Amino acid sequence: MRQGHLRAPRKHTETVIIGDGDGEDSEEQELKLGAWISNRRSRAAPLTPERIEQPAAIGMRWT
Repeated sequence: MRQGHLRAPRKHTETVIIGDGDGEDSEEQELKLGAWISNRRSRAAPLTPERIEQPAAIGMRWT
């Protein structure tokens, strides 16, 4: 939550480094964070209460 909120636009992406970050074993990967958040919101009905509570604890808006 680098920005302090979970209001990412659907097309928002984040580039993350997978691996140790300073060598041949690391790799940059682009994650579609906005799409993931949007999908979680639209598919919340079949989620268990525990799966809903975890993102809600860090400020996830479900509507």
